Amino acid sequence: MYNFSDDTITTTTNNNNVTTMACLNVCQKEKIIDESEEIEYTLDRTVDRYGKPAIRNKTGRWGPATLILVNQGLATLAFFGVGVNLVLFLTRVVGQSNADAANNVSKWTGTVYLFSLFGAFLSDSYWGRYKTCTIFQAIFVVGLALLSLSSYLFLLKPKGCGDELTPCTSHSGFHVPLFYISLYMVALGNGGYQPNIATFGADQFDVEHPKERGSKISFFSFFYLAFNLGSLFSNTLLAYYENDGKWAIGFFASAITALLALALFLGGTPHYRHFKSLGNPISRVGKVLVVTLKKWNVRVPEQGDVLYELDAKTYAKNGRKKILRTQGLTILEKAAVITSTSSNYDEKRLCTVTQVEEVKCILRLLPIWVCTIMYSVVFTQMASLFVEQGAAMKVTIGKHGFRIPPASMSVFDILSVASFIFIYRRVLNPIVIQIRKRGLTELERMGIGLILAFLAMVTAGVVEVYRLKYAKMDCNNDCDEASSLSIFWQIPQFMFIGASEVFMYVGQLEFFNGQAPKGLKSFGSALCMLSMSFGNYMSSIIVTILMKITARGSNPGWIPEDLNKGHLERFYFLLAILTTIDFMVYLYFASTYKYVQCEDPQGENEDDEESGKIEV
Repeated sequence: MYNFSDDTITTTTNNNNVTTMACLNVCQKEKIIDESEEIEYTLDRTVDRYGKPAIRNKTGRWGPATLILVNQGLATLAFFGVGVNLVLFLTRVVGQSNADAANNVSKWTGTVYLFSLFGAFLSDSYWGRYKTCTIFQAIFVVGLALLSLSSYLFLLKPKGCGDELTPCTSHSGFHVPLFYISLYMVALGNGGYQPNIATFGADQFDVEHPKERGSKISFFSFFYLAFNLGSLFSNTLLAYYENDGKWAIGFFASAITALLALALFLGGTPHYRHFKSLGNPISRVGKVLVVTLKKWNVRVPEQGDVLYELDAKTYAKNGRKKILRTQGLTILEKAAVITSTSSNYDEKRLCTVTQVEEVKCILRLLPIWVCTIMYSVVFTQMASLFVEQGAAMKVTIGKHGFRIPPASMSVFDILSVASFIFIYRRVLNPIVIQIRKRGLTELERMGIGLILAFLAMVTAGVVEVYRLKYAKMDCNNDCDEASSLSIFWQIPQFMFIGASEVFMYVGQLEFFNGQAPKGLKSFGSALCMLSMSFGNYMSSIIVTILMKITARGSNPGWIPEDLNKGHLERFYFLLAILTTIDFMVYLYFASTYKYVQCEDPQGENEDDEESGKIEV
């Protein structure tokens, strides 16, 4: 039996209360810390799938971005499972000539990238990037499934035709039109998806956060690497089966892969970050142009303080940024001149400086974009004339005569891309940074890409000269191995193309995405795709014109059915000359380009001196 005094009990109780309060305080502090960590929102005003501000540690960053990279790799595999050998399918199965097949491939590829503008418009204006990617990927899957079925059921007759030895029977009725409908469904699906998936992946990183901003810059390199690694499988194994006449296997494999890519993309839905659409950009751009015409006689003052503008905080509330006034294209500033002394401004006859600068930005991007079209003319040869050139070379190796599919030579382009991404990021760029702090700008890298494209065309022309030197002049159109020169002599031209892609296309993705206004990010990525589109169309036009000029009388022209009787090397050298002219024009516009500068809500100018670019 123990006895306790009242004082002892009171003291013990007080001590327990103090201890309890201390524990509660500690727990409360830990809870506050945990809550503060849980509610750390992104600074770039991204939202989650419910439209609420995105929480940093629950959305975005490399987890969802990795899903997007894998999705891109699988979708690319599916796309090139059709595109890499399409020129051979058209000649062997559909029965087209070399020139017609090359032109049709260029037109189809051009249409793929033309649809990218349509997808970017829907994304920036109405649907948002996630919804746009989902819908167009679904169209892509349906198109591939229909392509596989139409080819298997109607075109590949008799069974096993479409290789180098067994011709397919002629087609009639709706068979070929159905094939083209499905083929252009693939173009619509892939084209509408491509510019948005690149930008959507970049959206997973907060550009206002120092660490995530660096990850965003790295993402574009990894994105293009995923693009090329995805085509590695299609350019090797699928290309081998298709070259052997097993087209149905290649097409069905592409359809299944595209379905898997869509499933993976949808799997990351809970963790994606999103930017809200800012409305139809055409109306904003159109308003500036219309108001400028209405106020044609208005004089623009030298001092910009009398131009109409909102403060940075107002723009931030609407998810946009205030763009600072730049010199040049002054005529557009008429739209921002305040002509009324009243405080009630006529909104129909007045635009803000930021609206004017958005239009300036687009107009300044266009000359740079035009100069990239010629590069795409060079790039598209890899999927058309490089393949036809390789098919006219020695493609067998070893004692058992293993045949190398000509389209699979693009694997060296992919290996070159992977190698030069590593070389640039780990070797070249650090060396340049030691010399000058900002490293190579995107515009400088794009210029290097044009130089490497020139070298690729010169190399391809030299290889063709030697291919003709070892050609079998008594060959017919169906001659097997029309030249004794090994197809491996094509490796340097593919390596130059791959190296040029690292500098040109990765630089384009970063440049157009970074310089496009806030509500036009997908449009910026679409410009990259659109240059490919126009490049393919231009290539088709050049080939058509050259064949009409050079194929007269008994002269078969530069690119005839039998390449041994033509002058493909002259075409390659012509492209080298055109690339040189394009490079000189590019130097002028790149050297005079004015980067966009923005003002944050705190009134400080955002200027990235390290990279030489400003994120809009």
